[in-house]
Amino acid sequence: MKAAEANLLSFLRNPQQFTIPIYQRTYSWRQAECQQLWNDIIRAGNDDTDSPHFIGSIVYIDQTLSQVSKQSPKLVIDGQQRLTTISLLLEAIARQVGDGELIEGFSAEKLRHYYLLNPLEKGELHYKLLLTQTDRQTLKQIVTQKPLPTEYSILVKQNFDYFNGKVKTIGDDLEALCRGLEKLMIVDVALDRQYDNPQLIFESMNSTGRELSQADLIRNFVLMRLDPTHQEQLYTEHWREMEISFGQEAYAYDFDRFMRHYLTVKSSAGEIPKVREIYKDFKSYYERSSDDVDTLVSDLHVFADYYCAMVLGQEKDPTLHSAFTDFKELRVDVAYPLLLELYHDYSNRLLSVDEMEQAVRLVESYVFRRAVCAIPTNSLSRTFAIFTRTLDKARYMESFETQFLDMQSYTLDMQSYRRFPSDKEFREKITTRDLYNFGWRCIYYLRKLENHKRKEQVQVNGLTVEHIMPQNENLSQEWQDMLGPEWRLAHATLLHTLGNLTLTGYNPELSDRPFLEKRDMEGGFKDSPLRLNEGLRNLDKWDKEQILKRAEYLADKATEVWARPMLSS
Repeated sequence: MKAAEANLLSFLRNPQQFTIPIYQRTYSWRQAECQQLWNDIIRAGNDDTDSPHFIGSIVYIDQTLSQVSKQSPKLVIDGQQRLTTISLLLEAIARQVGDGELIEGFSAEKLRHYYLLNPLEKGELHYKLLLTQTDRQTLKQIVTQKPLPTEYSILVKQNFDYFNGKVKTIGDDLEALCRGLEKLMIVDVALDRQYDNPQLIFESMNSTGRELSQADLIRNFVLMRLDPTHQEQLYTEHWREMEISFGQEAYAYDFDRFMRHYLTVKSSAGEIPKVREIYKDFKSYYERSSDDVDTLVSDLHVFADYYCAMVLGQEKDPTLHSAFTDFKELRVDVAYPLLLELYHDYSNRLLSVDEMEQAVRLVESYVFRRAVCAIPTNSLSRTFAIFTRTLDKARYMESFETQFLDMQSYTLDMQSYRRFPSDKEFREKITTRDLYNFGWRCIYYLRKLENHKRKEQVQVNGLTVEHIMPQNENLSQEWQDMLGPEWRLAHATLLHTLGNLTLTGYNPELSDRPFLEKRDMEGGFKDSPLRLNEGLRNLDKWDKEQILKRAEYLADKATEVWARPMLSS
């Protein structure tokens, strides 16, 4: 290892190329980091002293330390974010100054030829910095002033636009910015592959800056130890395909979640990794596994495709797509280890499409019924993690349903936290509890009630929840008369319950109007094509009796929508 203090611009000016190896994460800085860098540079530029400003280290594998042949690209282990961001800023300045040179050394031609390009080289060698596949072409197009590719890197574009806007704002008053750039210092750390362990150095160096995701660490761990040819093959065939499937925005968040579920599936004891220990647990799994790295990563790729089908809307079968979409609305991540196992068995034809949909719907019913019945969720993670451990897959669906019902038999009292609520308990709770303040589930359950057994599904986008009896506690005289002497009690106890809630596209127009006006006006309940509003069309009053009657009707329907297992005798 060779380490030395260096001026950043002088460091970049050398005829060299920095390449981000495929095992590195994609560019991940956001506006907050760019703004901090901008502020630091301006502050340094306005400082009249010659004090340098350190922005961290650039750590790279310098193959020329052990090879005296032609110059090879330097593989960046740490510093990608800073190198990329500075490149974007330098290009923004170049576009502002154009052919002029308001400050010595800061013309467009010098900025690009010194710091962004190798002007005498052709092809890929023409660029000072080559990013990974997701970001590479976008940066190349920016520093050569060409249109962005169709599938551009979102963060590279966003941050260039940010700097471009900041530079345009200050116009020709660039002195503080340029002087600040001249004061930027780094620690130049060159590693020798023969003597230094890049993996250990990578893990220790990435304890600062924008924190690596657990998935980033896993990718680096798997790919960094391979020879370049094997790296390229494994990345191209599997990891790059997973990055594309997840997409730029989802990969940063969803891949960590997927890895946690995957490791839970692979744990024989159903152990659930802690969020910040996914990488640690993966290393343990990797070291215990008898599979070679190609088999392991191939399996990871297979399960990632399952996850993308279920969570990211990539399922092609329409019935399963609908089931996964409904389940996703419940936001119960802890169920995905079970769903991943089910999907694996479905892919291996242990389950038919109909059986797979039935299984997902049962999990959905189990989760929703428990939520309505206010059963604590602290046991759900473990329940789903080990659910399949005792399944008899020779009689898959019968065993699956039996297991749900057996969870209720572990205890005779109603406090069983694992139970699948009965129709009686579910009907009682969904009729009487405050469902409007049930959070995001409000639109979910009304949509499900509306579309149950409909081939032509009603799209509820643009519809809102309507309180038939208005929310306004200062009810009009018409409403008070219709509700009767105990109108205050009726309003307090029934306002947010199932019987008083529906969907409409005319919420502002309906407002606090009397019931008969809501029924008969244009866009009112008589005009509504929704099944939820059918029972309101011929009513002449809306009081406690009618609210409770409608609630009972919808509760009976709910037991069909979120059905319990029905084992045949």
